Amino acid sequence: MNETVVIVSIVSLIVIILLIGIPIRLTRFIGEGIARFVIGALFIFLINIVGDVSGIHLPINLFTVTVTGFLGIPGVVALIFIQQYVIS
Repeated sequence: MNETVVIVSIVSLIVIILLIGIPIRLTRFIGEGIARFVIGALFIFLINIVGDVSGIHLPINLFTVTVTGFLGIPGVVALIFIQQYVIS
């Protein structure tokens, strides 16, 4: 084989690996974000079912799901606090 063919093949392989690696990281980031949104929505749904007894109701919208998904339990506590003491 010619030396230039080997060098071009290796460089091409490296470029292909780099191009494939970027979308995989982007896909992982988007997948984790979607998973957090779904977990946040399910957590708010659970809070609404359990909170029905005590009168706690959090609307399921983009803001509340984002806060709940990315902040977790402290986000839910903050949303309940805002609803009970700031808004009402």
